[in-house]
Amino acid sequence: MLRLHGQELAVRTLERSLAEGRVHHAYLFAGPAHLGKTALALQLAQALNCTGEDPPCGACAACKRIAAGTHADVRVVAVDPQAAEGPRTLIGIGAVREIINSAHLRPYEGRARVFIIADAHLLSNEAANALLKVLEEPPPDVALILLSSAPDGVLPTVQSRCQTLAFRPLPTSDVARVLREERGVGAEQAETLARLSRGCVGWAIAAAQDETLYAATHQRIEQIADAIEGGLEARFAYAAELARRAERDRAAGRDELLLWLRWLRDVMLVQQGQGERVVNLSWKDALERHAAALQPADAVRWARGVIRAIEAMERNANVRLAIESLMLDAPALAA
Repeated sequence: MLRLHGQELAVRTLERSLAEGRVHHAYLFAGPAHLGKTALALQLAQALNCTGEDPPCGACAACKRIAAGTHADVRVVAVDPQAAEGPRTLIGIGAVREIINSAHLRPYEGRARVFIIADAHLLSNEAANALLKVLEEPPPDVALILLSSAPDGVLPTVQSRCQTLAFRPLPTSDVARVLREERGVGAEQAETLARLSRGCVGWAIAAAQDETLYAATHQRIEQIADAIEGGLEARFAYAAELARRAERDRAAGRDELLLWLRWLRDVMLVQQGQGERVVNLSWKDALERHAAALQPADAVRWARGVIRAIEAMERNANVRLAIESLMLDAPALAA
């Protein structure tokens, strides 16, 4: 039986396909990070190779080997930001050629070969076009599962040959309940993490288990608050540091810009007298300062600038230029 918090529609769709023996040859799991796309993809791989009852049983040798990442017929393909040849931002043709070659071999130890492509929107055009060969003429006993937090970046011809399953953020109250009831997290911490998670229960659980994850997010928010309150020199120093990180890992850069967007949303909520709805609960004093020092129209204009920077990053535009333009156009806080 497949299990995943908050993604009942995707789970039911896959369980029905498994029960009817009509699993699609290719899926696109689309939605924000930390919603369980990888976890469900691995469960589907287990179900296709499980030798126990009520697959995936999680207890048979095949299920255990897939969970451990040691099953010969299940492979996860992803960008390696620490590749020996230097930082990489795309999944190249070499990785897809390996999939094509392996896909035409019979399963080695299980019933099906399963290829999971993480961040499928980072497939290069050459790699995506090569993948079409497998999608258009799928070998028997092969399943491809593409995962993407930015499905609009997946080549349309690739999307059209996949069954798309949408993964949606959970309500904050549901994330908090999971933390309290299943992870034993205190009510106050559960509420704080649930709001910061943006409905991504996987991040909230990880942050509850690893204090350094929450501390890292707290530090990034502190840097954002300092950049907002600083002058142009401080903002450009921040922009240079963020650009260096984003050039190595665009996903991390995009995540930080989303923190900016959430901060400005909180500022606007405070300006509208709805401070009880803010995400950054631990930063109410700073949010109130910024809400008082910015005109509402300036906060909106700043948020639109962040959105433009995110869109530029997703188009593979010059990261440094996009972030520096954001800082240059950002309004100064009133004294």
